[in-house]
This record gives sequence, C-alpha cells and structure tokens, in this order.
Amino acid sequence: MAKFDVLDMNGKKVSTVELSDAVFGITPNEKAVHAAVVNFLANQRQGTQSTKTRSEVSGGGRKPWRQKGTGHARQGSTRSPQWTHGGVALGPKPRDYSYRINRKVKRLAILSAISAKAAAGDMILLDSLTVNEYKTKAVVGMLSAVGAGKKNLIVTPVVEEKLVRSAANIPGVKTTVATSVNTYDVVNADKFILSVDAAKKLEEVLG
Repeated sequence: MAKFDVLDMNGKKVSTVELSDAVFGITPNEKAVHAAVVNFLANQRQGTQSTKTRSEVSGGGRKPWRQKGTGHARQGSTRSPQWTHGGVALGPKPRDYSYRINRKVKRLAILSAISAKAAAGDMILLDSLTVNEYKTKAVVGMLSAVGAGKKNLIVTPVVEEKLVRSAANIPGVKTTVATSVNTYDVVNADKFILSVDAAKKLEEVLG
C-alpha cells in the first residue's frame, strides 16, 4: 500500500491516504497501453469518408473517339481514373474502423496508465471535488491552487453536475466519473486529478 498526500481545493496538504498497489502501483505495461490507445482512437473514427468510382461520376457515357485510326490511346469513357474529372481508383469508402481488444489487456492498460501517473507525481488527490455554484472561476482557482497542467482529467466518484458544468468551457479540462475512466484520457492528460472517494471507487472497480 503506497501513501499519497491529500490536498484540499486550496492546494494545502490536509492528510495522507494509502491506496492499493494493485491499482496505483503496478509496473506499467507499455504494449498494453499502446494497444488500448490505438483501439480507443480507432473506435472514435466516423468512417464516413467516401470517393466516387468511375461508375458513380456523372457523364462519360459516350466513347470519346473511335477505337482505331486516331493515333490516340483507346478510351471508353472520359470518367476513367486517368481523366480530369474522372472517378477515383481504389479510393476510400464508408467503413467501420471499430474493433475490440482482449478484456484483460484493456484492464492492464488502464492500471498501467494510472500507475504511471502516480509514479511520475502527476496524480493529484483531493479530499473533495465539489463546487457550491455554477462558477467557472471556482474550478479555475482550484486547478491553479493544486498545480494543474495544461491538460487535466478530473475524476469524481459520481456525476457532480455543478463541477461538470463549471469546468465545461475551460480549455484542456475533461471531467468524468471513476467508472468511466479510460486509458486514452489518462495518458492524454498532464495531470490526473481525483478525489479520495474517486480513488477508492477505482480500487473497487479495478482492484
């Protein structure tokens, strides 16, 4: 069980807490993290890109010149790929890029990402993560006080609507709940900010 400092929202140390090494102290597995990040990004792709083949481009129904005797290469349509305004050969079509990875690899990846943040000192534990009103200034002040980075992932045990709404328009800040934390968001954040209750929830979910 590793010990971590706990801060309040003003950036002052108020206590320490012991967290499970099985969640916050494993040796990171880079291959698992890479596999999970690539999978996440692939699953986000819309796959709506499309090009027209020669049969889908309008026009070109008439043979541009006779087959023989002109000195030109034989042509059957002005919409062949080699022509200007012709179709595209072997171009992209709408497709589904999503795929699934092994559940154990996915779990190992998120544990590795969290443990790496903890080991690097980029995990910030707070005694509580709540705001009393819808006020962006309160969240900005908290982030400044605790030493947040340019990109921050804020994790709460349950949905804190006032916190979520107050942080929604702050550049580089993302909020989520402990049950929805994913590897990409942890890796992408400079600082991993969570409440003690959220850390305990992560231990329940991932331990």
